[in-house]
Amino acid sequence: MDETKIRYLEMIQSVINRMASNSFLLKGWSVTLVTGILSLTGNKDEMNYFLLVYIPIIVFWLLDAYYLQLERKYRRLFEKVRDSNDIRIPFEMNLKRVRYLFNNDKSKKKFSYIHCLFSPTEFLFYVPVAVAILIILKLMINI
Repeated sequence: MDETKIRYLEMIQSVINRMASNSFLLKGWSVTLVTGILSLTGNKDEMNYFLLVYIPIIVFWLLDAYYLQLERKYRRLFEKVRDSNDIRIPFEMNLKRVRYLFNNDKSKKKFSYIHCLFSPTEFLFYVPVAVAILIILKLMINI
């Protein structure tokens, strides 16, 4: 494999790693903020503040899906570059300019924002957190 192609693949891989790291950090921050808000709403008089806990969940879920979408697109770019036999390496990182990566793909919907929003990695993290908060809210009302 050509040295320039290896460098280009390393550039793409560093972006993929950054997107995955961002996603991990968002999940950690969402749990931290949810726990913090729950600890501040300890009695029935502060129940109005309790609903504020859903704001970080929704915001972080949306942002996390965005990073997952970018990660998937850069993974696709990585695959295309790796499989390419083109001698010219463009070192292009702007996904808007490399739209051809997603045009003739049968799994094109995999790269859509909605598909990323409801992917198992997102859905199976944020929905149980939201359900757990609902259960805690129900238990606090009954106390």
